Amino acid sequence: MANLASEKVFVSGHRGMVGGALVRALNNAGNDSLVTASRSQLDLCRQSEVEAFLEAQKPTVVIVAAAKVGGIHANDTYPADFIYENLMIAANLVHAAFKTGVKRLLFLGSSCIYPREAPQPMPESCLLTSPLEKTNEAYAIAKIAGLKLCQHYRAQHGVLFHSAMPTNLYGPGDNYHPENSHVIPALLRRFHEAKVANAPQVVVWGSGKPRREFLHVDDLAAGCLHLLQADNPPDWVNIGSGSDLQIGELAQLVAEVVGYEGKLVFDTSKPDGTPRKLMDNQRMASLGWNPQISLRTGLTGAYEDFKKSLASGTARSV
Repeated sequence: MANLASEKVFVSGHRGMVGGALVRALNNAGNDSLVTASRSQLDLCRQSEVEAFLEAQKPTVVIVAAAKVGGIHANDTYPADFIYENLMIAANLVHAAFKTGVKRLLFLGSSCIYPREAPQPMPESCLLTSPLEKTNEAYAIAKIAGLKLCQHYRAQHGVLFHSAMPTNLYGPGDNYHPENSHVIPALLRRFHEAKVANAPQVVVWGSGKPRREFLHVDDLAAGCLHLLQADNPPDWVNIGSGSDLQIGELAQLVAEVVGYEGKLVFDTSKPDGTPRKLMDNQRMASLGWNPQISLRTGLTGAYEDFKKSLASGTARSV
C-alpha cells in the first residue's frame, strides 16, 4: 500500500486524542476520503451497527483507534467497563471488516499488554509470558484479544490485519479529568491550577520512582501511517520513544514547562503501578521509522494546547 492518500480510510475514535492525530496526519498526507462517525452515529459495541456502517461506507482501510481509556484510578475502579467495551470494539470492528471486504486493518493496542515483570526494554516476544499488572489487567486483556483477533484472522483468512502497540501517549486533545486522566495531562492540569492559585505545593500520586516512556501522539500517527505503507508488516509492533524517566523526574519537567515554582510532594499511599515500562523499538526502527518530537518540546506544545482549550471551554474532562 504505497499511497494512503488514495485510500478510503475509516478512523474509528476520531474525536479522541489518537484518532484526532491520525486524522491530522492523513489530511496532511493528502487524503480527502476519510470516513468518521461519532458515538451518537455509530455504537461500536453493537455488531449489527458496525457491519451495516462498513457495508454502506465501504472503506478500504480501517484504523481501530477507538477505545475506552484512562489512568490507574479509572482502570482500577471500572474494570468491567474497560474489559467489556474494549472487547466489543475490537471484536466488532475486526469481524465486520473481514465480512465487508476491508483490505487492510490496523488495530491500536497499548504497552500494558506486556507482563508486569517483563524484561526491559519490552520486546514483542514477551507477550503472555507472565502475569499482567493487576491495576489495568481488564484493559490489557481486551487489547491482547484485539491483537490476537488480527493475528488469527490474518493467518486463517489471509487478510492484512495487523497491530501497533503504542507506549504512553500525550499531546493535543488529551483528557484532563482530575482523577481519570493519564499521568501527563493530570500533571499539566494540577501544576497549572497550582500556579494560578499560587499554591505552595502540589501532590503527585505514588512514590515517583516508577519509570515510564512517553510518545507524542503526532509521532504515533506518523508511525502508524508508516506502518500502513509496509507491504508485509509484523502481526504486532511496538511504537515508542525509546527512552524513559522516573515519574518524579517527569513531574519536575512538567512543573518547569508550566512555570510552577512550588514544592512537589509524593503521596505514597497511592498505587505506583508497574515498576517500569519501556518498549523495545528495534522492530519498528528496522522498518525505517523513528520518533521526532522530544519530550520537553512535546510537553510545551501540550501545555499550550491545554491552555487554549481551557480558555475556549473545549478541554476534555471525562
